[in-house]
Amino acid sequence: MTGFDLTALLAERGGERYELHARHLNHQLPRMLHTIGFDKVYERAQGAYFWDTDGQDYLDMLAGFGVMGLGRHHPVVRKALHDVLDAELPDLTRFDCQPLPGLLAEKLLTYAPHLDRVFFGNSGTEAVETALKFARYATGRGRILYCTHAFHGLTTGSLSVNGEDGFRDGFAPLLPDTALEMGDLDALERELKRGDVAAFVVEPIQGKGVHPTPPGFLRAAQELLHRHKALLIADEVQTGLGRTGDFFAYQHEDGVEPDLVCVAKALSGGYVPVGATLGKDWIFKKVYSSMDRVLVHSASFGANAQAMAAGLAVLSVMEDEQIVAGARHTGDLLRSRLAALVDKYELLHDVRGRGLMIGIEFGRPTSLGLRGRWTMLQAARKGLFAQMVVVPLLQRHRILTQVSGDHLEVIKLIPPLIIGEREVDRFVEAFTAVMDDAHGSGGLMWDFGRTLVKQALQTR
Repeated sequence: MTGFDLTALLAERGGERYELHARHLNHQLPRMLHTIGFDKVYERAQGAYFWDTDGQDYLDMLAGFGVMGLGRHHPVVRKALHDVLDAELPDLTRFDCQPLPGLLAEKLLTYAPHLDRVFFGNSGTEAVETALKFARYATGRGRILYCTHAFHGLTTGSLSVNGEDGFRDGFAPLLPDTALEMGDLDALERELKRGDVAAFVVEPIQGKGVHPTPPGFLRAAQELLHRHKALLIADEVQTGLGRTGDFFAYQHEDGVEPDLVCVAKALSGGYVPVGATLGKDWIFKKVYSSMDRVLVHSASFGANAQAMAAGLAVLSVMEDEQIVAGARHTGDLLRSRLAALVDKYELLHDVRGRGLMIGIEFGRPTSLGLRGRWTMLQAARKGLFAQMVVVPLLQRHRILTQVSGDHLEVIKLIPPLIIGEREVDRFVEAFTAVMDDAHGSGGLMWDFGRTLVKQALQTR
């Protein structure tokens, strides 16, 4: 029998993975992975762990940038996808109304009872694009406000409200926009008084650097926006679905009811890309104001059966396994144990975040010897010390983490929400060992740091 055999193809060509990427995809990715020693070959994954070709396990504290909220290959999500494929549904006819999108929308809205309708797309950046379009149309205004250091996506609309110049450079002109410092209510009010602002889009906890909004800021911003007939958009693409210990991160602050909420990532179950924009009834009715405008905003693969089935399964698991409460408990435990190390290590300056979204920040030490080494790294490139921590966590302790942003001395922990005390113990023990090495008189970390400095200087 002839035909496509995926298992055979992977067995034959899987070993070429890095060469294939170098030749046909983003050639800088394999180059970067080789440089920092992240060019591992993982064979399988389950829950919060990977296994390499030697059968060694690796703890995942990255969760695919937050996509794997339930870990990898959760059996309930897998079964839902098998079921929907076996059902052979008449999917994406475009001229009928299938039940799964309605059921998922209905379920999602129970977690945001002040909202009424949902648009389904395919990614977080598409969810943000939808919110920006809807806000501009509903208000009749063109300008969007956002926070410095924000990340809302990389397509043109969402890039317009991305606060990182490194992503924006070379892609102008973008949409009319204005960046504000997070927490600056006076600046927000000044911009609103100009009368041309459609909305303010904000991450309740910024992914870059892991910075929560100041207490009371979202509520006060919402009042200012509504007074000036502008909208509040909450970008919950990474923070939503339990990541911060509440279903949505904006729910940490009483009285906050965004006009539009963007979700994605964990809603997929790690299988089928999905994005969703939740909003108020009047906004949707203004955008879709007549039958002539029925397709004025749509997505070819939006609301497909596989994505909807995965989303429904994810929400079911979250309730059945009490994922949100678990994330709050485990996050509090992990954060408190890491915070207890701040007084022990002079290179460790802060531990912050909510739930299982935690930032570990490093800073200038006080002792002369460490200060000289720190200065050497900073002179070459800010952010190298955090990278020096990330690499031994993987190489020596088999724990995958990430630096929280370019030129930042912050590591971000966004593990699967299913981790427990065993994973907390493993991470804290490994992190302690790495910090002991960094504070020692010699240490392999500083040897690696000198290598990073040479590479940083070569790429300038």
